[in-house]
Amino acid sequence: MVGRATLLLVLGLLGLSHIGPALAEVYFEEKFDATWQQRWKTSSWKQSSGEAGEWALSHGSWYGDKEADLGISTSQDARFYTLYSKMPKPFTNKGKDLVLQFSVKHEQDIDCGGGYIKLLPSSVTESEMKDFSGDTTYSIMFGPDICGLSTRRVHTIFGHRGENKLIKREVSPVVDTLTHVYTLIVRPDNTYSILIDNEEKQTGALEDDWAFLEPKEIEDASATKPDDWDERAMIEDPEDKKPDGWDDIPKEIPDESAEKPEDWDDDEDGEWEAPMVPNPEYKGEWKPKMISNPNFKGVWTRPKIPNPKYKPDDKLYELPELGWVGFELWQVKAGSIFDNILVTDDAAYAKKFADETFLASGAAAEKEMKEKAGSGPVGVDATTAADEEEESDDDGEEEHDEL
Repeated sequence: MVGRATLLLVLGLLGLSHIGPALAEVYFEEKFDATWQQRWKTSSWKQSSGEAGEWALSHGSWYGDKEADLGISTSQDARFYTLYSKMPKPFTNKGKDLVLQFSVKHEQDIDCGGGYIKLLPSSVTESEMKDFSGDTTYSIMFGPDICGLSTRRVHTIFGHRGENKLIKREVSPVVDTLTHVYTLIVRPDNTYSILIDNEEKQTGALEDDWAFLEPKEIEDASATKPDDWDERAMIEDPEDKKPDGWDDIPKEIPDESAEKPEDWDDDEDGEWEAPMVPNPEYKGEWKPKMISNPNFKGVWTRPKIPNPKYKPDDKLYELPELGWVGFELWQVKAGSIFDNILVTDDAAYAKKFADETFLASGAAAEKEMKEKAGSGPVGVDATTAADEEEESDDDGEEEHDEL
């Protein structure tokens, strides 16, 4: 009996070792194929004005696998793009990790445009999604945003109590023409991580890196600067003395090289005087030299005190139930390809998904194919591309919305 009990115990432990991964759930997964339009819709936004761009299924000019690397591509320059899909099962992240992941390839060598994705709450209705636009309420906006040299960042924005909260950190995207995988992980301990190609680029606490809460400390408004507080970093040297004769040196002197004109008539024109020129010996108003102030205490600031309005929140990570995945973009130069979208509660599965769908083998094959095609975008002359970028930077930055 003892042997049988031991065997059952071992089998039970082996079974428990598999419970963790089994509990992980995938709420949305999209690899894009010929059936993608059955799951995705465009909104009416910008349609009537002719500014709405069309999406196309494409693997681009270089790729790792012709079928596996199919994605949806922006196809028209200087257009607004929308696309959305309903999550098969709404996601409530209470007590769970939230992992949002997707890949994007800016094969066109993007000059100005968004490459980010949005998660929207399930409270947004189907009717509202038909008009999906930049004004539609969202819960997360995540991904690269590039416009010229001035804007190159990975956006991580949370919709929080009616406001869009931007990350305080500067996270730089990869700026090239290859595919890259972007991952956001939000955890129940109120921490987060941002990964690019499965490598962590930023991590920290939600409270520290977003302005979700009132600050823990504020300046003491009742405090006043002490009368003896000296903020002068430099002072005049009391030992420095003005040299003798300093004030006797004139600012201008007669031009010794000047000669009286031959037609000058002293009776009619008056006594001729040489014109004045700057005196090279003149040194200006004398001022004592400056020295470091031995009594300098620094610039005075009010001391910090606890903020009575600050209230900690251990539920910062919790989002309203998520029900939609969407893209809402502006692009000057089209050609960005999006693929392998994933929403799950398991970071390990997301890593495996990224490896299996692209990083493990496809990335190297894509890079090799691109190198064989040439260093620049296929079919675009390098000089022309540079001229177009210079022209589009001015136009694109006017349209570009940094939220």
